[in-house]
Amino acid sequence: MSTSVTLVREHESGGVQQVPQTLPGSGRRPRRRRRAGGLTPAALLVPACIVLAVVIGWPLIQLFIMSFQEFGRAQVFGAPAPFVGFENYVRILTDPQFWAVLARSIAFCAVNVAVTMVLGTLIALLMTRLNRFFRLLVSVGLLLAWAMPALTAVIVWGWMFDTQYGVVNYVVGQLSGSDWGGHSWLIEPLSFFAVATVIVVWGAVPFVAFTVYAGLTQVPDEVLEAAQLDGAGGWQRFRLVVFPYLRSIFIVVTVLQVIWDLRVFTQIFALQGIGGVREQTSTLGVYIYQTSVGSGDYGAGGAMAVIMVILMMAISLYYVRRTLKEEEL
Repeated sequence: MSTSVTLVREHESGGVQQVPQTLPGSGRRPRRRRRAGGLTPAALLVPACIVLAVVIGWPLIQLFIMSFQEFGRAQVFGAPAPFVGFENYVRILTDPQFWAVLARSIAFCAVNVAVTMVLGTLIALLMTRLNRFFRLLVSVGLLLAWAMPALTAVIVWGWMFDTQYGVVNYVVGQLSGSDWGGHSWLIEPLSFFAVATVIVVWGAVPFVAFTVYAGLTQVPDEVLEAAQLDGAGGWQRFRLVVFPYLRSIFIVVTVLQVIWDLRVFTQIFALQGIGGVREQTSTLGVYIYQTSVGSGDYGAGGAMAVIMVILMMAISLYYVRRTLKEEEL
C-alpha cells in the first residue's frame, strides 16, 4: 500500500502543482536525497583545515595568550612571562595615541577604498568600449602594476616624489610657474598620506578593474539596448541596470579592499623610512610593529593585534555571510 498521496492544488500562477505528502499516522518520513559524493568533499577539506590550523590557528592562540602576559625582551630570551590579566588591554584602550592611530587608519582605509573602487570601475567600463588591441594593452599595464611588489612600488614612487630630483616637483613647478624644487611631500602628514594613497591605489586598482570587467561581460546586451531605447543615459544605465546586476560583486570586492587597506603596512613603513614623521603618520599595522619590535613591549603589541584581528573577523564575517547567501541563490 502506498504511504503517500498526491495532492493537486492550484498554483498562484493559475496552473497546477503536484505535491507529494505523507499520510498522517503512517510513521514514515519522506526519503532525503543523499548528496552527491557523500563525505568526499569534507574529506578533501581536512588537509587544508590542518594546514590552516597549524599556520594560522596556532600563532593566533600564542598571540592571544601573549596579550594577557607581561612579555618584553627578557621573555623573548626565555624569562618567565607572568600573566597580568587585562592590564595590557586597559593600557592600550586608555591610551589616546592608540585611538588617534585607529581613527587615522580607518580614515586612510575609507579614502583608499573609495578611490580604488571608483577608478577600478571606470577602467573596467573603459575596457568594455576599447577594441581588442587597446584592451589587451590596458590589461598588460594593469597586470604589470599588480605584479609589482609593494616595496618596489614605494621605491619607484619615492623617486618620483623626491625632494630635489623628483619628476612630480618638476611637473608641478612647470604647471604652476613657481619653484617647487626642494619641496618635501613626506614631511607633512596630509601630503604623506596623499603619496601613500597613490601607491596603495596603484597596486589595488588592477584587481578591482579585472573583477568588475569580468562582471560587466555577463550583463545582457539586450537589457542595455532596451534601456538605451527607452532614453536612459550612460549614468542611468549604470545605476539602474548594470549596478543591480553587479551588486554582489561590488559588495565582495569592497569588503576585500577594506580588509586589505586596513592592515596596510609595507607602504607606510617604507615611506616613513624615506622621510615621513613616524608619530604623525603611523597606521595600525605600523603602530603594532613599533610597539612590539621597536619598543620591546610585545604584550601591548599583542593586545593591539588581537583588537585588529577582531576587527578583521567582524568584516570577514559579513563577507562570509554574503558569500553563503550568493551560493544559496
